[in-house]
Amino acid sequence: MNRVIMLAAALTITLRLTAPAAEQVDGKVIYGSDDRIDLHQTNDARLLSLADSTVALLRSSSVEIAGDVAKLKTESYSARKNLCASEPFYGQVTAAFCSGSLIAPDIIMTAGHCVTSEQNCAGTKFIFGFSIKEKDKVPNTVAACDVYGCKQLLGREEEGNGADWALIKLDRPVTGHTPLALNRTRVIENKTPLVVIGHPAGLPTKIAGGARVRDASPNGFFVANLDTYSGNSGSAVFNSVTGLIEGILVRGEQDYVTRGSCNVSKVCAEDACRGEDVTKISAVVDKLPGALHLSRASEPGPAIVSLQDAVSDSRP
Repeated sequence: MNRVIMLAAALTITLRLTAPAAEQVDGKVIYGSDDRIDLHQTNDARLLSLADSTVALLRSSSVEIAGDVAKLKTESYSARKNLCASEPFYGQVTAAFCSGSLIAPDIIMTAGHCVTSEQNCAGTKFIFGFSIKEKDKVPNTVAACDVYGCKQLLGREEEGNGADWALIKLDRPVTGHTPLALNRTRVIENKTPLVVIGHPAGLPTKIAGGARVRDASPNGFFVANLDTYSGNSGSAVFNSVTGLIEGILVRGEQDYVTRGSCNVSKVCAEDACRGEDVTKISAVVDKLPGALHLSRASEPGPAIVSLQDAVSDSRP
């Protein structure tokens, strides 16, 4: 995969990125190199700003609020997946069952299979800040003010081989995080460069780039070579030139394969395996409520890709 080159501590470094997936449906996979990075691995304000407006979806029973702090129920990633010790992020924890993004002051966009009913929505918390901003600092807590509940499931669609999306109205407007911009042109083309931000396998926020659209022709979705896993489902997939959301990660290849007595990530060549399915943002824009629907502007976000050729590797 092509890689994202970032400036950090006066050095130009490559940020190798990945994409999202679903826990209830097919998993995801690594295409070419594993491009996932943690937030502490980049100083690029543009990427960090996009990541700051993404959320982890957790069951309400996995969140305990005490004063200004919310304690998250986490599990060992390596134990839960029976991972081989060589697997990236082996020592981290997992908590999220899906991912999402903020697209209006009180609206979250995610995959339809992540939030299936009003009852299911009521039992879900939408959490900002489940990420690793300092190396080796495990995020078992977040600020209580960054935990939001569901007020209403505004709409959803879930087609097995088509669009898959949901819009959730939160219990209050979000503070401290900026809504993300959508590509409202209804145009997505083959080879468009992509970045995905979400929670692969329920891990703390990962940024994954170096991907491209493989096939933009299917109705309601496109296929890309994103590095994504279960838990990435609902993740925003960004155009890495404009910074606009192009779609929502929803389906993909199998996550892991067995190696001896433990599991490792499945690895495919860039153009091999089934690819990852991403709901086109055009399937969602007409369903946006009120003024959000009426606004037709597609203001470009900050460009993410500065170079396409890899020169170094910042993987953990």
